Amino acid sequence: MSANSTSTAAALALIADDMRGVDAVIEMRLQSEVPLVSQISHYIVAAGGKRLRPSLMLLMCGALGYTHEQRFNIAAVIEFIHTATLLHDDVVDESTLRRGRATANESFGNPASVLVGDFLYSRAFQMMVDAGDMRIMRTLAEATNVIAEGEVLQLMNMHDADLSEEAYLRVIRSKTAKLFEASARLAALLAKSSPEIEQSCAEFGQALGTAFQVIDDVLDYDGDVPEMGKNLGDDLREGKVTLPLIVAMQRGTEAERNLIRQAIETGGTEQMAQIIAIVQNTGALQATRAAAASEAQRAINALAGLPLNPYSQGLHSLASQLLARRS
Repeated sequence: MSANSTSTAAALALIADDMRGVDAVIEMRLQSEVPLVSQISHYIVAAGGKRLRPSLMLLMCGALGYTHEQRFNIAAVIEFIHTATLLHDDVVDESTLRRGRATANESFGNPASVLVGDFLYSRAFQMMVDAGDMRIMRTLAEATNVIAEGEVLQLMNMHDADLSEEAYLRVIRSKTAKLFEASARLAALLAKSSPEIEQSCAEFGQALGTAFQVIDDVLDYDGDVPEMGKNLGDDLREGKVTLPLIVAMQRGTEAERNLIRQAIETGGTEQMAQIIAIVQNTGALQATRAAAASEAQRAINALAGLPLNPYSQGLHSLASQLLARRS
């Protein structure tokens, strides 16, 4: 195990017991009298994943000294919202593989996946009410709405070879970073922290989520295929314009720009190997990693206002080691 993965594992070990508490809530709240609902819900949740969003909230709760069991409920809500977005995403993207196994839509069909995603959203909102805190409900409701807007924005941007870096970041901040931001903010709300601490938590989450997605976009052209459980270039196949492509088009020759433009606009994959080479040879990946590093540093800076303890140090490790991701 590398030093990077050891550092991240040490941070997650701090909340291992908490995560078991979250898993117990998830297991209980996935129950439904409709067998297919439980079957698909368990299928997607059992697929694993990094559980970064609930982990972020639990670490932030630890940093702020909040130990009430309500944190398990809210962490489970966060995971349900995220899982619902994955179910819907895979239908929209016509994905067949996630984390190295068949997607739910591939196994059960699109209609069932969409409807079970709706179930997870509605179950999450039932659970929010249990917290009995209007600010918590408002934060989660706003995040869910912004995520939906981000999904529509991304759909509108498909096959747009003229997409700007600003427009790309707007999608990321809506679609991915918003739930990270909400996860961190919720810990401050649960702990009844000051507005200043709440803002620091929210900024950490937003910056971490942005860095996470930017690195994810790098890995689509430079990742470890067996570890990722998907193929290089999948974003381009789906017509998604991400920062590596934007930078490659800025830096490439006219012929290279035209090749990338044609692939974006048509969804053609015939020149995939050549496009991946262009992205790598123009330094687009290094530039994109630098953008992610800037966001990771913004996250680390936001921790300055939090108490110094093993949990806040764990959050520091999550941000600093994010740049070493290979899957």
